[in-house]
Amino acid sequence: MTETAAHVTDFLAFGTVLSLIAAAVIFALVALKRQALLDGVRAYVLPLAFVLTLGASLMSLVYSDLWGIAPCGLCWLQRALLYPMPIILGIALITKDRGVGKYILGLSIPGAVIALYQHLLQMGAVGELPCPAAPGAADCAQRIIFEFGFVTFPLMAAAAFVLAAALMLLMRK
Repeated sequence: MTETAAHVTDFLAFGTVLSLIAAAVIFALVALKRQALLDGVRAYVLPLAFVLTLGASLMSLVYSDLWGIAPCGLCWLQRALLYPMPIILGIALITKDRGVGKYILGLSIPGAVIALYQHLLQMGAVGELPCPAAPGAADCAQRIIFEFGFVTFPLMAAAAFVLAAALMLLMRK
């Protein structure tokens, strides 16, 4: 990995931790019905979700196409769920459609489940299911990134999916 890629990875790992904390705070505020705090953030939900999913989509392409890190079969499944999100959110942002949450939740929940499974697979916490990759493709259980002793590529993806889901839940309330 190049020095630039290493610096970007450090930045994204830090962002992953912040995203998971932000999602936990949003879920807690929604569960506790702290309307005053939630109302101040609701106006920014669509732009935040758009920037989040666009950034995650673009960075997945940078890692694979620019820095040569081949995606595995589970990564491709996550990408299939992630890539439509910035398009849907961009249209919703332009048209001010606040009913988009159900569509983003429909993509982010299975994306988070796949990403969390792959993260557990890379951490050695679950038994290995066959990787849905073509022969000779990247191994789903291989850790390419391992920052702070727990942040992997799949955890980065899971954080993006979970934060997108939290933002959509916040928008729906």
